[in-house]
Amino acid sequence: MHKDLTFPDHLRLINERSAAFRAAVAAAPSLDALVPTSPERTLFDLVQHVGMGRRKSAAIVTAGPADAPPDKSAWDDGMGAPREREALLAWWTESVEQLTSALREAGPDRGCWTWWGDSPSPQTSGAWARRQVPEIAVHTYDAQLTVGAPQPLSDEVALDGFDDCQFTLCATTVAWPYEPAIVDYHATEGHSWRLRLSRDGAQVARLAPAAGEDPDPADASARGTASDLVLFFYGRIPLDSLKFEGDRHIFDQLAAWDPSV
Repeated sequence: MHKDLTFPDHLRLINERSAAFRAAVAAAPSLDALVPTSPERTLFDLVQHVGMGRRKSAAIVTAGPADAPPDKSAWDDGMGAPREREALLAWWTESVEQLTSALREAGPDRGCWTWWGDSPSPQTSGAWARRQVPEIAVHTYDAQLTVGAPQPLSDEVALDGFDDCQFTLCATTVAWPYEPAIVDYHATEGHSWRLRLSRDGAQVARLAPAAGEDPDPADASARGTASDLVLFFYGRIPLDSLKFEGDRHIFDQLAAWDPSV
């Protein structure tokens, strides 16, 4: 049975994953190390990228209901992140504190601008809090991989995070441009999701058939730990890291599809 995490859970996990990200950066021999999952970036670049993302998210939550995100000056002073390690770590901590302070002040129900307006996920500060957890967790994996000590995402982070990825990032009313397809994802922890792709867009459902009920067969499916499903979804590990069945080409189409275009 799916367990929905609460707003306080998401705040707690933001802080936990942010602390793990900081620890990985602090342990790195050099901030110039290249990030294996984003080889165009150094570890310093990664910290700056993720920190700026948290500051932007804080500004969006603080702004409240809006038709567009706030101007860049609301979250970027133009100075960038400092390059000295201790100063950089302090800047990262400040970035996370800006985010969590904005979320606590807003609570879970404040309306906010979002870029996922046609998905089932609400346009609220609570949805922004939820969205932060897999984002920070995956970038924590990036930082840990850079220093040679990658850790899988916890079940709590990964199960909620993959559910959010499906309902926030995948679900859309934009027409699927290829042949209709059904894709199933199965986490070995006992959770499953179904993605229906058609001219009506991408519709997501948690898959929990009643005993003896056989749902429509999937055209493609992937099975693995919830952590591996998230890392695959974000392009950190290949499909071959999972157990997959069916038409592999559908996963290639999904990876190439950009509904915003």
